[in-house]
Amino acid sequence: MKSLMTEIRKLALESKKSASILRGLVPALKNKLLDDISHGIVKNTKQILNANEKDLTIALRNKRDDAFIDRLSLNSNSIKKISETTVDIRRMDDPVGTIESMRVRPNGLRVGQMRVPIGVISIIYEARPNVTVDAASLCLKSGNACILRGGSDASLTNNAFVDVIHNALKKNVLPVSSVTLIPFTDYNAIKHLVRLEGIVDCVIPRGGEGLIRSVVKYARVPVIKHYLGNCHIYIDYPADLSMAINVAVNAKTERYSVCNAMETLLVNERISDVFLPLFYQSMQKHGVEIRGCKKTSRILPGIKTATESDWKTEFLAPILAVKIVSNIDEAISHIERYGSNHTDGIITSNQNNAERFIKEVDSSSVMVNASTRFADGGEYGLGAEIGISTDKLHVRGPMGLIDLTTKKYIVIGDGHIRTSK
Repeated sequence: MKSLMTEIRKLALESKKSASILRGLVPALKNKLLDDISHGIVKNTKQILNANEKDLTIALRNKRDDAFIDRLSLNSNSIKKISETTVDIRRMDDPVGTIESMRVRPNGLRVGQMRVPIGVISIIYEARPNVTVDAASLCLKSGNACILRGGSDASLTNNAFVDVIHNALKKNVLPVSSVTLIPFTDYNAIKHLVRLEGIVDCVIPRGGEGLIRSVVKYARVPVIKHYLGNCHIYIDYPADLSMAINVAVNAKTERYSVCNAMETLLVNERISDVFLPLFYQSMQKHGVEIRGCKKTSRILPGIKTATESDWKTEFLAPILAVKIVSNIDEAISHIERYGSNHTDGIITSNQNNAERFIKEVDSSSVMVNASTRFADGGEYGLGAEIGISTDKLHVRGPMGLIDLTTKKYIVIGDGHIRTSK
């Protein structure tokens, strides 16, 4: 029997062959392929839901938490939305082949840069089956082959989606290895996959901090990552309190299990006596547990006292840490110390403070008078995202089509030769 390492390498080599084909696809064929995937998802809704129901049954039996179940669950509306996202990606401008910065040198030589696919991209993720389609669609549109390694809890749902994608690839006479779903649940499969220098060009892990740190530990290929989504909103003075409550409530309660949900609220001390009781009423209606600093506890007696670890925690649950700060300087310092460089926002009526916050908060997305929940590829007009990067190279924030390409120099001459001076 062949070793797991040999099997993973074999699958990756097939993906590499497919990447050489995808690199040259014309936009019209890519678009037809995505249309076929979108139609196939809708057509196979029943089969996908049946597979998802079986995955959910196993997850519940294994006593997975509410946040995990929320990420895993699908319904007819969410499947329709996944199909529509594929159409959104299809409508996006194809970045491949775009020539940038073409300039003419004094000797007449023309030098520019062309957008090209990265090659083979591996996406390692946990309980979000929509990632299967989003990642495959983005990679195919950008001319990349992708190797998917989803969590075992979503294996049946992921396979149902990949069956649809493979049928569309066959219909368009393209290799099914353009989109490969690793069939092995053994965690060592990930270790082998991320070591394939020269075959896999990039790895994008999506999931909990433990998964991402493990991938980074074993990887020998570039990894684009974000470890945590410890997102903050700072309520400044002065600020529209009605706006502040609406935005902060949305940032925390619109969905708990996502990386762009607010986990810590910072409140300027000059408005804390008025703002916090009103905000707390809203949190009680949503069943959110407040863990506050000592000053917050004096205003909201009976709440839990926040610990040092609470300021660092991505709760992914109806729990919120709250701290009263003296001014914007303390708010920025707190975010710099405890934040994860993901998404942080300010609610303010002071334009100077808004500009300071934008410049000084070193996060991949910075919001002014808007919910952190907008930190999303679809909301940014990217069609969809393959992940959110808190790295600084080669991209930050939600990653769309253009972020799945790189550049190469193209040089056009007319018999030019270089001579030594």
